[in-house]
Amino acid sequence: MGSLSIRGVDKQLSAILKQRAQAAQKSVNQFVLETLKKHVGLEKEKRFTREYDDLDKLFGKWSAVEYDRIQGKIKSERRIDDELWNE
Repeated sequence: MGSLSIRGVDKQLSAILKQRAQAAQKSVNQFVLETLKKHVGLEKEKRFTREYDDLDKLFGKWSAVEYDRIQGKIKSERRIDDELWNE
């Protein structure tokens, strides 16, 4: 792997690169490398990475009371009936 030094990076560009790298949760070096690869066509766009949210309204909406009720039902179904299992 080679190294490359880039001279002439002003404060504004440096600040923008740092902000965007932080927003992407990447190091500045990693962000700059990925950006350069995309710009020159060395990195293909990822396929099948689209996230859908059209069904979100159907999931994850249990209240604490509903969750406790459901967990109680699950626990009751897991109980072992001693009369059936002990001889």
